[in-house]
Amino acid sequence: MVTGLQSMTEKTTDIAQPIEHNAFRKLSIQVSLNGLSFCVLDTITNKILAFEKVTFTVPSTPYLMLKELKAKLNQQGNIGRNFSEVVVIHKNNMFGLVPKPLFNKEELPNYLKFNAKIMANDLVAYDELPNQDIVNVYIPYTNINNYIFELFGEFEFKHSGTVLISTLMSQSRTIPEPTCYVQVSGKEMEMMVASDKRLLFYNQFEYKTKEDFLYFLLFSLEQLQIDLEKVQLKLFGSIEEGDPIFELCHQYIKNVSVFVPANTAFPLEELENESIDFSILSSL
Repeated sequence: MVTGLQSMTEKTTDIAQPIEHNAFRKLSIQVSLNGLSFCVLDTITNKILAFEKVTFTVPSTPYLMLKELKAKLNQQGNIGRNFSEVVVIHKNNMFGLVPKPLFNKEELPNYLKFNAKIMANDLVAYDELPNQDIVNVYIPYTNINNYIFELFGEFEFKHSGTVLISTLMSQSRTIPEPTCYVQVSGKEMEMMVASDKRLLFYNQFEYKTKEDFLYFLLFSLEQLQIDLEKVQLKLFGSIEEGDPIFELCHQYIKNVSVFVPANTAFPLEELENESIDFSILSSL
């Protein structure tokens, strides 16, 4: 029986900085039932000051996730309360993409009622995707938002899909052929397909084996009627060439590569050996 939240810190750096610099730092936090990520950016020098990633070894709950978040923020006694900006990214599968012409903000729960269990006290939020005429409707973790507001005051929050789609679409405008991007982690895959400047597909899947990964990938491409001989498969995140997942995908898809997302907001040379989540990095 699991009586508490088991977690594993994958990367820790010291985020304590002299107090006079606190007002020029941006904090980005990604929360999910599989883990937490924290990233601090110096907005003057455009340098990453700190990063920490915590992976839960057992599935969590919103209550236990909040407990872990409080523990991590309290451990860093010098993290400060005077950030110039705070962003929270909610990563979950409680979302739906709605064409903007069909969107009505008075009908938010109806967009999710078939693919998410909505409680009476759930807040339903939405993000507009720039240049796509699409709205991402989702359920954020309200307890997390309430705690962050109590701690830091006003802040921005969005869904991880919003960040991933917006960033990747801006980088794929010049690619005419169908391109499939998959962000890989130890338990999850985020998949996006774009073609000729249009978003065709986005979804998240949890997998246990490399065969599960391949099934979700091939089934999704089949439903989109994407030719496996022509599609460009770009894998990124916790994956390298030669990994079992990479090699298995290469058996079925001709054009497979490890993708390094471009980010011009700040230099990434010093991050080559860092396992920083793409979504949290792109939100800075």
